Amino acid sequence: MIVNVPYWTKVLKNIAYIALIILGLYVALKLSIFYMPFLVAFIISLIIEPAIKYIMKKTKLTRRTSSIIIFVLVSVVIIGSLAWIIVTLFSESSSLLQSLNDYFDKAYSQFQSLTSSLDFNKIHLSDEVVEVLKNSTGDLIQNISNWIRNALMGLVSILTKIPNIAICIGITVVALYFICVDKIYILDQIEHHLPGQWVKKISVHLKELIKSLGGYLKAEVSLILVSFIISVIGLYLLNIFGFDIKYPLLMAIFIAFVDALPILGSGTVMIPWAIICAINGNWQLGIAIVVLLIIMSVVRQVLEPKLVSKNIGVHPIFTLIAMYTGFKVIGIIGLLVGPIVLIIIKNIFSSLIDQGVFKTIFEKN
Repeated sequence: MIVNVPYWTKVLKNIAYIALIILGLYVALKLSIFYMPFLVAFIISLIIEPAIKYIMKKTKLTRRTSSIIIFVLVSVVIIGSLAWIIVTLFSESSSLLQSLNDYFDKAYSQFQSLTSSLDFNKIHLSDEVVEVLKNSTGDLIQNISNWIRNALMGLVSILTKIPNIAICIGITVVALYFICVDKIYILDQIEHHLPGQWVKKISVHLKELIKSLGGYLKAEVSLILVSFIISVIGLYLLNIFGFDIKYPLLMAIFIAFVDALPILGSGTVMIPWAIICAINGNWQLGIAIVVLLIIMSVVRQVLEPKLVSKNIGVHPIFTLIAMYTGFKVIGIIGLLVGPIVLIIIKNIFSSLIDQGVFKTIFEKN
């Protein structure tokens, strides 16, 4: 048997190349978590960069002066908002933890009342099946209760670590200052310390990656902030107008988180919430929530074309697979991380994907 050595050498090189890139992505993800304050500062710098350029253009000020003006404004907003969010979240989370059992006991009682009012004989369900259905629903409600309780306890635990939070916020603010003010210097230093061939190769991939992923992240963060601001203002206004919304900030954060998921959206939370309110007889609140959802959707539809193109070249089924994979690997936050990793992989392996992955690796020249 004759072994085609050049062919298998080519195959092994391609496989090793792909494996090294995937390993590099894994290390990069770990480092991004470890250096989270700097990553957050970098993302914020991408968002405020247009404002810095606008001031430079309109006022003819230097980049340093323009950056300092925007930095001061953004820092005041961020620190003030975070202080209010931390205090309010701690209060609402603690209150919800104390009332959680009562809420789920009420939900289970309502389900029991609903099943008791239904005539299962018309759909020919046996008593055993009905009993299993009731028990399964009780287990589901208990599991949801446990999941929410653990999430809230984790949140409260994080909020109580004030020194660590203060250090992270401080580092983020300082890093944001240097990234904004000394952007050109930082880029020159990176280029100076890397081999010339590396700079050429990295710059090609980096430009495309920043164009797609950077633009995507900047747009998504902007849209999430818009959704959060509209929902939190709307929910607090509903409270002022006499509607009983006990945890407006927690709900606004939850709505913004779900709205950040590529395939889902704020309607995934708000429509069921409105339906539950209507079933419980509070149809006024149900209508108010639907109106708030319509306002959020209209604002998002107006802003979205200006901020992000939905055509990122990834079919929704692959986005869904990425979300599920991220969820299974790193938990709930993986729903956000999965699509981002997918976009990175798509950009790095764009030429390989265009030519056909297995065709490029295994096909003979």
